This record gives sequence, structure tokens and C-alpha cells, in this order.
Amino acid sequence: MMKHSAVLPINPFSPDFKNQAYALYEKLRENDPIHRITLPNGKTGWVVTRYKDAVDILKKEQLSKNTFQFEDAEEDIGLPQKQVDWLFKHMLFCDPPDHTRLRSLVQKAFTPRMIEKLNGRVQEISDSLIDKVKSQENMELIHDYAYPLPLIVICDMLGLPVDERDQFREWSRAFISSFNVPEKNRKIVPDMRAFINYIQGLIEKRRQDPKEDLLSLLIQAESENDKLSEMELVSMVFLLIIAGHETTVNLIGNSTFALLQHPEQLEELRRDPSLISSAIEEFLRFMSPVEFGTNRWVWEYLEWEGRAISKGDLVMVGIASANRDPEAFIHPERLDLTRENNNHIALGMGIHYCLGAALARMEGRIAINTLLRRLPNIKLAVSPDRLKWQPSYLMRGFDTLPLRFR
Repeated sequence: MMKHSAVLPINPFSPDFKNQAYALYEKLRENDPIHRITLPNGKTGWVVTRYKDAVDILKKEQLSKNTFQFEDAEEDIGLPQKQVDWLFKHMLFCDPPDHTRLRSLVQKAFTPRMIEKLNGRVQEISDSLIDKVKSQENMELIHDYAYPLPLIVICDMLGLPVDERDQFREWSRAFISSFNVPEKNRKIVPDMRAFINYIQGLIEKRRQDPKEDLLSLLIQAESENDKLSEMELVSMVFLLIIAGHETTVNLIGNSTFALLQHPEQLEELRRDPSLISSAIEEFLRFMSPVEFGTNRWVWEYLEWEGRAISKGDLVMVGIASANRDPEAFIHPERLDLTRENNNHIALGMGIHYCLGAALARMEGRIAINTLLRRLPNIKLAVSPDRLKWQPSYLMRGFDTLPLRFR
């Protein structure tokens, strides 16, 4: 029997949560795996921490991804309704049949076959970024490497101006750090208004001058009224810019940190770069770049594992916790680059499985192997306890990661 009272209430939105998360997850999995919390908007949420429950949730039909079904934008999200309409009308926050229709418009650009064609470009970007810092004695991995690499790639795919990527990053970080926290969201209203206006401007320019890129493809779909509305078009571009780089930034940063904390694994990968594919899967599991899955709401009253979950309650899938569950992984606290049967859920599962999974894996493989080959002497430039996490309950990644290599 679960001892629901054995664990104190947790607060995933606290700035201190990341530092103690894995220890808390262990207690929750053992004593209270379906853990009730109070959300920043005052409503009830449930944190799911065991692997088997997380998989169940990711497939469960009694849960909805449609943010418009259960939330009042002004009160619960903290953004004006008009901004929510422009930013949340994409495939990540809707259910079938809309999800099926929207995903089908872009999924051809993210198939493994299409991603394979980008290998050369990703290698070129990786080398050019290393070239810029190689003559120095140090680098800040996130700003100098992990962030620009995937953002340049998604800009290329969409046909966006790469020289404005710092602005995309600023807007993206504002949104991610405020997700599900109304008080923070109210402060980023001007940023989101500027982001929406910018995307609308890009779309208008591309309407006048179509190219062979993903943005032009989406605009063509918008012109066929039964495929994509103007609001869905803006929201889709917004999603692709953010989701197209945020996960990979954390994957590269977390992987590098994990290797530096496990020098024997680092040397093994250096000796045998062909291990990189299984290594990426282990990095995704061991330090999942996404802490919690995006919002899911209960359609109807649900009794689950002794818990009474009401209609409209938010369920948060603890991806980072599930990927460290000893019921699913042998010695989950160990980093093992040769781990077999690594069925992690770092990139989701079910119909909302990460559209860019193949792209993120490929970028991670090239980025890590290039870093180790070009800068063989990298070390942390600060003590690990001085590193700060990105201020987002949703993601798990470092704000900065200073390295030295001479």
C-alpha cells in the first residue's frame, strides 16, 4: 500500500527544485507515485513519477492536450486571450483529428530520410562554431555551441534569417521559463506580442516571395483553407522555432556535463566514437533534457492508483523521474554508454512522440563527437555546485556551462 503521507508536498516550480529533484523522485516513486500538488494558478495538478505510470499516461485516451478545453487564458495562463489564440493553436496542444491534420503537414520534413540529408550541414555548423573558439582557452558551451547549432538548423529548414537567432532565443527562453506560471507570463506579454508580430511579418514576406523551405510549404497549406488557418500557421511556426532547438540545447549541454562527471565513460567514447548512437540514448535517459511532459488534462473523473482525479485536473508526466526508475532500468543511477534495451521516454511516446526526435538525435551525435574530437582536453571551468539550471520547470538544462580546454 502506498504511504501518501510519507512525502512532503513538492514544488516543481521552485528555483531550488532541480538540485534535489532526483532524490525527491526516488521518494515519490516509493511512497506516493501519483503525487498531488497545487499549481501556481491555485488549481490541482498530479505529478506522475514511475515509468509504468508515465507510459500509461502518455497513451491514455482519458487525457486531453487541448489547452482551450480546460483553461481560462487570462486567469490560468497569465497571457491575454488573443496571445493564447495565436501561440497555442498548434499540434502540441490539441487532440485528434486536429492533431493528426496539423502533424501531417510537417512530418515529411522530419523523417529519418530527410534528416539524413542534413548531416553535412550539421557537421559544417559544428565545425564552424568550434573554429570560433578553438584559439581561446575556454568557451561557454551553451552560448557558444549548444544553442546556436540547433537554432541555425531550424532557421535553415524554415528559411528564417539566421542572423536574428539571438532574438529568437530571447523570446523562446522567456516563454519556456514562464510556462504554467501566470505571474511570470504576465511579465512576458510584450515579448510574446513582439514574437507574434515578427512571425506574421515573416509570413507576409514569404507570401510575396516563396522559397523552397518549410515556411513556404506551410503558407501553401494555409492557402488551402481546409488544411491550415492563419492562426494555426503562426502558432505552428512559433512551435517549430522553440521546439526545434530547446531540447537539443539541453541534450548537448547535459551530455557534455555527464561525460565530464564520468571520465571513464568519456574516455570510452573518445576511444570508440562509434558508440555515439547508444551514448545519445543513454544521455537522453540519464539527464533527460525535458523534465516534465507538456500539459495533459483529465477529460472525466478518474480513479487511478488509489487517487481520485477530477475532470480538468492537470497531469504532469515526470519524464526525468521515469527514466531513473529502477523498475524499468538496471542501475538507473549509473551512466552506461553501452546500455542495452534503453526504452527511455525522454522524447515522449504515443501520438505526441517528439516530431523532431530524429533531428535531435542526429544533432546530438554530431555535436558531441565533434566537440570531443576537436577539443580533446575539455574540463569544467567552475565547480559543479556553481552551475545554475535554466529557470524552467519544464526543461532540464544548464543556464551556462563554462569549459576550459588548454
